[in-house]
Amino acid sequence: MFDRIKPYNELPSLPIADDVIDKAILIKWGLASRALAELNKNILRIPNPTMLVNTIALQEAQSSTAIENIFTTEDELYKAVSDAVKEQSANPSTKEVLRYREALWEGFKGIQENGVIDKELIIRIYQKVKNTNQEIRSPQAQVVIKRGQSELRPGEIVYTPPRGEGIVEQKLENLIDYLNNDMNTDPLLKMVIAHYQFEAIHPFSDGNGRTGRILNLLYLVSQGLISHPVLYLSKYIIEHKDDYYYSLSAVTQQNSWGSWIEYMLEAVLQTSKQTNQKIDDILSQMNATYEFVNPKLKWYSKELNQALFSQPYIKQKTIGVATGIRSRTTLSKYVKELIQLGVLSSKDDGKEVFYINNDLLRILEG
Repeated sequence: MFDRIKPYNELPSLPIADDVIDKAILIKWGLASRALAELNKNILRIPNPTMLVNTIALQEAQSSTAIENIFTTEDELYKAVSDAVKEQSANPSTKEVLRYREALWEGFKGIQENGVIDKELIIRIYQKVKNTNQEIRSPQAQVVIKRGQSELRPGEIVYTPPRGEGIVEQKLENLIDYLNNDMNTDPLLKMVIAHYQFEAIHPFSDGNGRTGRILNLLYLVSQGLISHPVLYLSKYIIEHKDDYYYSLSAVTQQNSWGSWIEYMLEAVLQTSKQTNQKIDDILSQMNATYEFVNPKLKWYSKELNQALFSQPYIKQKTIGVATGIRSRTTLSKYVKELIQLGVLSSKDDGKEVFYINNDLLRILEG
């Protein structure tokens, strides 16, 4: 019997029983798989798909950290992303979000290099998320999961993850083996099942939620289901947070996988549709902006147009890099012309000036 105040060392190994996957799950899986495939095709329409990692993935980072009650504003984030000095002086919450994005990039590069998720990659992602050199939590660490301060009976223990010499390592190895070697389960279903298992193992002293949500995206990339880690799952989880935790606990307490799998597949389905719409809107606006500006400003190139849509806040030097122009006088002239046409607006921040692509900002913030 599960006991929330005792280490859950009896956490079952993967894979789960075949009869868990019923007709309702298969129908939901089909819809989610189709939506994810459409998203992957749409990603490849963008001239430089990595721009999505600079924009949509930043929102994923913000939402994922918000799930852990770490909040920052888009304004603070975009300033920090576009200016190294601002990044260094950013407040702790903003730095937490930026570390999430850095961890996503780190993991993405690791998948491109090795093609699989292994223990070393998982630890690297965690270390980036938490800015630490720690690895798997020690056997004696008294890690427990408690209710949040906004809930009834705040501080009450709701779950105690596995604990003991070699136990966490063994369960993590089982999870990794399942992800990479089990050939009998569809990759999308494996991602859903593995996400519960990672949360239940809770291999680190902190940052498990964020690390696990990054692993979701990286696994989909490793299996070729999406080319870049831009699925904005955390927003769905925030909007349906109670269902998320209820479904997780149902697996732990009752071995009831159905509601959890359906919840996560619905998250993939809805998020794929929403991300697809954002991509369509960004591409449409990119084309409209270029067609509007280029006849009026002959120096306005497609390369510059793409640069202005790489992130909503930019500095003047971004325009210099895209155009190859170093003259501050010329760059100032170009920026003024873009402001006059309504392509950009300026925002003073002390001695710094940021230029905002309000059309891109409108699309991202939805």
